[in-house]
Amino acid sequence: MLNEDALFYSRVLTELTLSFHIIYATIGVGVPLMIMIAQWVGIKKNDEHYILLARRWTRGFVITVAVGVVTGTAIGLQLSLLWPNFMELAGHVIALPLFMETFAFFFEAIFLGIYLYTWDRFENQRKHLLLLIPVAIGASFSAVFITMVNAFMNAPQGFEIMNGELVNINPLVAMFNPAMPTKVAHVVATAYMTAAFILASIAAFRLLRGSNHIYHKKALFLTMKLGLIFSIATAVIGDFSGKYLAEYQPEKLAAAEWHFETEENAPLILYGVLDDGEVKYAFKIPSALSILAHGFPSSEVVGLDQFADDEIPPLSIHYMFDIMVTIGVWMVILSLVFWLGTRRGWAFIQTKWYRWLIVLGGPLSVIAIEAGWWLAEVGRQPWVLRGVMRTAEAATSSNQVDKMLILFAGLYLILGIGSIVVLSRMFRRNPVEREIEDRKAEKGGATS
Repeated sequence: MLNEDALFYSRVLTELTLSFHIIYATIGVGVPLMIMIAQWVGIKKNDEHYILLARRWTRGFVITVAVGVVTGTAIGLQLSLLWPNFMELAGHVIALPLFMETFAFFFEAIFLGIYLYTWDRFENQRKHLLLLIPVAIGASFSAVFITMVNAFMNAPQGFEIMNGELVNINPLVAMFNPAMPTKVAHVVATAYMTAAFILASIAAFRLLRGSNHIYHKKALFLTMKLGLIFSIATAVIGDFSGKYLAEYQPEKLAAAEWHFETEENAPLILYGVLDDGEVKYAFKIPSALSILAHGFPSSEVVGLDQFADDEIPPLSIHYMFDIMVTIGVWMVILSLVFWLGTRRGWAFIQTKWYRWLIVLGGPLSVIAIEAGWWLAEVGRQPWVLRGVMRTAEAATSSNQVDKMLILFAGLYLILGIGSIVVLSRMFRRNPVEREIEDRKAEKGGATS
């Protein structure tokens, strides 16, 4: 029996958990690659500043990993408590990628621990660098496997339905569904991009606060260059994602684009508002939606007129699409100008106002990640398992979900504030200038 209150609070709690977890999960996936690249550059250039970058980023990364473990565990718990009917129906299908995600995390954690313990125990930095390879692989594959679960929910396959149950299950076919390639690629690329811009914003902030140390300048150049690479990759993958939606989830694409009627030469609608079903104040790019969906201006794009009203996703996802695309394009421009300015000696990229734009780029990238996930999850509604089970059918009927919402919201508040306080104190009490001097003293003492 449907409990409307339980359904509402279950959706709110799940969205809250995913919105909080995605911040730490994104950092957890992206930062290990940044650490590995920084150490590799330091070895290649014989530059201690990049080696120190890797060390200091690793210290902060450990804190975010700890919080990510807690929130990831909360997601697993809530799947069983809030969505028991979904887990009863599809639990056997998604068990394999969930197990593989856990295995990938432990694989990462083991080598991260060894890497931390052996910081000063390797005379050859190249050997120490090798420990970061499984850390980066494990972090990335954690995202790969958990995204496979999400992809399965959008494009379920690898089973048959008999008497309301999934039978003849083939987990590998379920994992490698049509949604998997674009979703996995997009999640991983955006994680790398966001991690790079977050680290760049920290470096720019330190420069704005008066620390003109070359360490922060090198950190800023490296991370903005990596941010440019992965933001362009994200844009390319986004184009493939649009073509996937056009073929497999046309109702989601149509809702995100406010494309109401099936037509050729479909325009891409950006911004605007809906007023009694009429789009106002929008910016329309002629034939761009047809190009995004099928690659040709004259292609026909399916509109919302082809779907029943109870199968159309909330039209509010259009705003999420606008936010995600606008920030993504802005970050490409910001990082491209910085890279060109560095190569050509443009003075304005070192001004305070431009560095403030870079500082804002970190939070904006996180907002883009949030908007992308809201677009993905809300855009699948009304289905929890597209075409098989509706969200309302999957939810618990318990009357205690509102209390769970309060408890978990309190937990996330404590974790969020706690991680910020710990990270800020960690680096405030051990500034890079002092650490560089200490390392010079240690080397001098060892030499003498």
